[in-house]
Amino acid sequence: MTATDTIRLLAALAVICAAAHGCGFLFGALRQPPVIGEVVGGTLLGPLPPRPGRPRGRAALFPASGSVTVALDALYQLGQLLLMFLAGAELRIRAGGRERRTGAIVATAGLVAPFAVGAALAALVPGVFAGPAGSTATTALVVGLAMAVAAIPVISRIMMDLKIMDTAFGRIVLMVAVIEDVILYVVLAVVLGLAGSGTSHSAGLWAAIGTTAVLPTAAYFTGVSLLFFGASLTWGAHLFSRLAAHRANIVARQSPVAFRLIFLCVMVLLCLGLGVNAVFGALMAGICAAHGDQAATEDGPAVWSAIRQFSTAFFIPVFFVLVGMRLDLVRAFDPLFFLWFLTLACGIKTVSIWAAARLAGEDQLFSSSLAFALNARGTIGIVLAGVTRQAELINERFFVVLVLVSLVTCQIAGFRLSRAADRIRTATVSGPPPRRRYRLRQKSAP
Repeated sequence: MTATDTIRLLAALAVICAAAHGCGFLFGALRQPPVIGEVVGGTLLGPLPPRPGRPRGRAALFPASGSVTVALDALYQLGQLLLMFLAGAELRIRAGGRERRTGAIVATAGLVAPFAVGAALAALVPGVFAGPAGSTATTALVVGLAMAVAAIPVISRIMMDLKIMDTAFGRIVLMVAVIEDVILYVVLAVVLGLAGSGTSHSAGLWAAIGTTAVLPTAAYFTGVSLLFFGASLTWGAHLFSRLAAHRANIVARQSPVAFRLIFLCVMVLLCLGLGVNAVFGALMAGICAAHGDQAATEDGPAVWSAIRQFSTAFFIPVFFVLVGMRLDLVRAFDPLFFLWFLTLACGIKTVSIWAAARLAGEDQLFSSSLAFALNARGTIGIVLAGVTRQAELINERFFVVLVLVSLVTCQIAGFRLSRAADRIRTATVSGPPPRRRYRLRQKSAP
């Protein structure tokens, strides 16, 4: 980088950080998730209608190519990985008893029905959603994921602000979101592996093998993703805690934060070596490291607080602003497309979750609140839009719609839960209604 490039990069980062935290503060003051403000801040810096003087000023700060663009893309990737690392750290299921039963029923209905509807819709009209590299199969899987996804970080933040996290409702929501997201991430890893095989995006072991046949490729990425997921859950936390506590680990003793970031890099490199997308490695790294800290490390909360502090101060807001800057609302936004997809996605998810909760025996308030909360696609929906657009699986119109749907559903969930928070705090899991016992009545003698 030249001195001029360095000046441009620093000026761009200053503007990006100011937009992220300024808009995030405004949205937080309006009792909305700050992440929405960060993306909105990016849209204010993004493509705008041409006007004398405007294109020149924006191009000077955010050039279309060159070393500044490469540096911003690198920060985009780092922010995305740190976001998934922290999201993985929150994947914990604490529900039990009737809560676990209700959660299992709701998770099954809230995943199967929306995914099936989305996949069927994309299979019928793939051209509406597909990008240059998207096939009928990959497009169907991506649209199914978009219909079924739920955002743990945003849902957690909303419930923490409303003080309903440590309730029966909060535990069920997190349990359902964990189950859905884990399954969806495995599917996403397979989709991205299928899309990258035999293209310029391919890397790792499968790229070295060199075959592009559909069945072997699908079998490989499904098997590798499940194997990596299973091995990480089985041995990852134990391995991490052993490494962190080993007396020869001078890095962990010198800087526990640095050791966890090294662990993140190694897990991501392992995924990339297998040909699996990097976001899956970051997610599993967060799960393993957080569970390892919970089991054996006393300073775990302080370390994670430090990671969260610098990530949410710089890298993650930069990621969301850059997502917003990629939204071309002038040329790529289709209001009719947005409205019918939002209505269909929210309608299918709401009805399936509400019906499942009612089937499990929950009351009307509890069931409807679950449906609204688990409709929030938020950060996970934005990540899904970003990685699939980067892999050219979806077109620009659908990318814009996915990001906007993720933002709008967060606002709807936050508004609905804030109105019902007082009653949710006192609600309990009711379980199935008791069975009635009937007795035969004897006729009296005439």
